[in-house]
Amino acid sequence: MEQLFFKRVCAEINLSAAERNLSALKTFLDPSRTKPACVIKADGYGHGDAELMQLYQRMGVDFFCVSNIPEALRLRENGCRGDILILSHSVPEASDILSENNIICTVVSPENAHEISRLASRPVRAHIKLDTGMNRVGIRADDPVKCACAVKEISSLPNLQVEGVFTHLAAADSTVPVNVSFTKEQMEKFFSAADAIEKMGVPLIHKHCLNSAGALFHYDNRSTLARFGIVLYGLKPDYALEMPVKLEPVMSVRSMVSQIKTIHKGDTVSYGRTYTADSDRVIATIPCGYADGYPRIISEKNEVLIHGKRAKGVGRVCMDQMMVDVTHIGNVAVGDEVTLIGRDGSEEITADDIAELAGTIGYEIVCGISGRVPRVYING
Repeated sequence: MEQLFFKRVCAEINLSAAERNLSALKTFLDPSRTKPACVIKADGYGHGDAELMQLYQRMGVDFFCVSNIPEALRLRENGCRGDILILSHSVPEASDILSENNIICTVVSPENAHEISRLASRPVRAHIKLDTGMNRVGIRADDPVKCACAVKEISSLPNLQVEGVFTHLAAADSTVPVNVSFTKEQMEKFFSAADAIEKMGVPLIHKHCLNSAGALFHYDNRSTLARFGIVLYGLKPDYALEMPVKLEPVMSVRSMVSQIKTIHKGDTVSYGRTYTADSDRVIATIPCGYADGYPRIISEKNEVLIHGKRAKGVGRVCMDQMMVDVTHIGNVAVGDEVTLIGRDGSEEITADDIAELAGTIGYEIVCGISGRVPRVYING
């Protein structure tokens, strides 16, 4: 019965592609100095956190990053044996949950550290976030000694076990010279602060600053972790980038043709009547829309693949359906497979392609494929 619901629309997750991506990414690292940390927050960027964690764990990964406590607990419930770092702020009142489940929290300020220490009844593992220019969260690292003093104070608090420090690069995916310089400045600021912290007698198991783009374009073996995120899933940190490694998209989204009809010159299609036929056209309806995560903003700019050919969207994308022009394809029938994201024959549409049309990034597209779209896990 369950298989019947996959025909309307489903997301195929190719675990073999995910495995090949991680293997290729690891070649950029000095394994004696830096190990991969797989970022599988937001349900593995929409791909399925538990399934991907299990794959990466089989490949030897023992460090994972998520966004919040429920995500971390889900990994533990699904057999994660490695370290789990919560990258964002954790509610101090949940300190004992962190400790009980051996989850590492992020400390974003001395005040945050004092609250965690005050409310914890047992030691909580922690990494301290340093702000080197993202200006989002963290202890400012402009003055290495002042920053080190703050970390030293935090490390002395009861029930707080400081194991590392990290920062986030704001523009590592940019090739604009001023941003390349800014990234280098961020990294040097971070390592200067980390050195000062260790000189003050605070031992650091981990010092990490590399995100996906940082690891590929600005690798520095002083970083003990490379936090691979979007590239694990075969997408670019920025779709305009020329990547130094061949990656394979892990997610494909497939649907079907639910109806075929011929419309005549002057007929309009969908809400707002934004499309008017200039001649007789054959229109296919597809039962997938913005409630499934397909962005409405790309209406009439979008294309899908049917029989290995591109079919252009006509009219506005609806909540549960969309329409495309299949006049040029021929022999399209109800029930035929439609590829919204993925490959069909020699043609391919990626999440990055859709993101470019929508004026956003591939992250938002894959994360936005809604929970009502079933995930099917395949190998090969």
